Amino acid sequence: MTIEQREHDSTHPFSVHDMLAMDRIGEPQVSPDARNIAFTLRVTDLEANKGRTHLWLVGVDGTGLRRLTTHPAGCSNPRWSPDSRTIYFVSARNGGSQVWRISIDGGEAEQVTHLPLDVGCFAISPDGRHLAVSIDVFVDAATLDETKARLEEISKRKSTGRIYERLFVRHWDAWKDGRRAHLFVLPIEPAAQSPTDSGGAPIDVMKGMDADVPSKPFGGAEEFTFTPDGREIVFSARNVGREEAWSTQFDLYAVPIDGSAPPRLLTPGNQALITRPVFSPDGKSLAYLAMQRPKYESDRQRIVVAESRQVAEPGHQVAEPGHQVAEPGRVAPENAKAPPARVLTEQWDRSAAELAWSPDGATIYTCAANLAQHSLFAVDVATGTVRTVLFEGHITDIAAAGSRIVFALHHLRQPAELYSINPDGTDLRQITHINAAKVAAARMGEPEQFTFKGWNDETVYCRIVRPIDFDPQKKYPVAFLIHGGPQGSFGNDFHYRWNPQAYAGAGYAAVMVDFHGSVGYGQAFVDSINGHWGDRPLEDLQKGLAAALARYPWMDGERVAALGASYGGYMINWLHGVWPGRFRCLVCHDGNLDERMAYYDTEELWFPEWEHGGPPWERPEEYTKHNPIDHVQNWGTPTLVIHGGQDFRVVDTQGLSTFTALQRRGIPSKLLYFPDENHWVLKPHNSIQWHETVIAWLDQWCRR
Repeated sequence: MTIEQREHDSTHPFSVHDMLAMDRIGEPQVSPDARNIAFTLRVTDLEANKGRTHLWLVGVDGTGLRRLTTHPAGCSNPRWSPDSRTIYFVSARNGGSQVWRISIDGGEAEQVTHLPLDVGCFAISPDGRHLAVSIDVFVDAATLDETKARLEEISKRKSTGRIYERLFVRHWDAWKDGRRAHLFVLPIEPAAQSPTDSGGAPIDVMKGMDADVPSKPFGGAEEFTFTPDGREIVFSARNVGREEAWSTQFDLYAVPIDGSAPPRLLTPGNQALITRPVFSPDGKSLAYLAMQRPKYESDRQRIVVAESRQVAEPGHQVAEPGHQVAEPGRVAPENAKAPPARVLTEQWDRSAAELAWSPDGATIYTCAANLAQHSLFAVDVATGTVRTVLFEGHITDIAAAGSRIVFALHHLRQPAELYSINPDGTDLRQITHINAAKVAAARMGEPEQFTFKGWNDETVYCRIVRPIDFDPQKKYPVAFLIHGGPQGSFGNDFHYRWNPQAYAGAGYAAVMVDFHGSVGYGQAFVDSINGHWGDRPLEDLQKGLAAALARYPWMDGERVAALGASYGGYMINWLHGVWPGRFRCLVCHDGNLDERMAYYDTEELWFPEWEHGGPPWERPEEYTKHNPIDHVQNWGTPTLVIHGGQDFRVVDTQGLSTFTALQRRGIPSKLLYFPDENHWVLKPHNSIQWHETVIAWLDQWCRR
């Protein structure tokens, strides 16, 4: 037996079970002394049908890897004390979510807050004396106890009806109950001895503001920060009143931690997204990310830098005057004399995703989608010059650690691990090897990228993943994967839902086209899909599939299945009617059938209003020109429909309508419905069922 045969026999094809078995690194935090990294590690508990997250520690040099917490309640949001000896985190180990802390030397965790309501995320002041915690409260409640009492009263009512007077009624996967996430500041003192003693009365520094911090559903502690002197908090919030459901306007505000003054607006004149405020190490500058176009969630995020005196001195503002919010609530007025902030990356045609200052304040590190990678970049603060530090892979969670940059990196053949690199791009080092054995045990397909001429004869990128145990003499069926967004990308990343290795492991060639509208190829390429959902991307998909089949003769062009979710699900319904007969079978996950009705069903109205040029009563032709429901008469391909009952972005009636049309037309079809899932499939056993159902559907139609 050869070495290759022995290695083959000791491994197995990659499947959903390998995907779930991978331990997921998250939230890495470098200690202030730049010696250690605290991070969370999420493991899948199949018995409990959920993930469990624990706190781990490792040296920046890769030594001393150890687990710090073991409680089954798990933890999140690790943050360091200023002396680098203690890690604070959120855990529900005593029932409700509160802030805890643990020494890096080990021992038992100690509860820090004993508040009557659950804590979300939090931040620690630079001097280590205060916490800023996010808590869901009724805005008009005087205390946390009053919110708790009101919730208890509601739970005892015989009636269950809720009255709404404005949108949002529901968002992503949750119904609104009238509460807002507000920031509360309280001192850090020795752990309280009773549930009524929180170590100091928490102060709602957003009192009266009709806004959430962090934003929902996906915002976190990156949306607020203490000022360098610890006297104020700067935060990003959407404070636009009844326009919330159709506005992407997030502004920066500053507020004293003692609540002695209302939040003051720092970004007058803004009408788009501003977020992620980060102070420089010397405290003299504030960097943040900013978009320019209102209602466009995929606009380019520019890096902006302002002098911190514009923040710290009451009345000073960061941008030009003239901005008014719809319902300002308890917000201080602007000052018209402040100098404007400086946009660093106006000439850089990428959208920055994160911000991290170098220790000397001369450079800002960021990462961004970039030619189907998510690369690491360095931006010179003085000139705005951008250079690539590391091109390949999907890089996130960047931070400076002394003279090196620390980050998480994953790619198509490996889940996220921690790495470090010199700022000049040399000496890349892997810090953790959490999943090395599991990766080695699963046979995966080899990825490759190529380009072709798509719509308007422009260059379009396509990525393929070869089937495992590839033999160029064989013919392989094709899984043609269509990404969502639509401003997304099938990049070089390790995905926990739409992972092409799951198809490669099942013996399929995975083909993925980054059609016009995909991110990472310049903002004009992203914008090109606006008003063109059904023509330009479709042309790219048609030409991309043809290019792949011509380039790789081992792909069987007669046995091709097309699969997509979200916008990709819409595209499945669209191409079913306008490109009929091309595919052996289709898989439509959470996809729109009727664009007009989808507007009235969804929650974030800014999205369809931007994509289609306005609401349907103003631009009806934009909602009909690429509407899948108008081409159902052409359908005839066997289709698997999948939908989640808690998906409020693309509501389940769209999936049910698709299945109804298929059944009424007598087309072979199945419906996989998850009453407890949202736009994604998150529960481990549901993920297993999803993958097994999808692969079986492909096998039924593409293996004969």
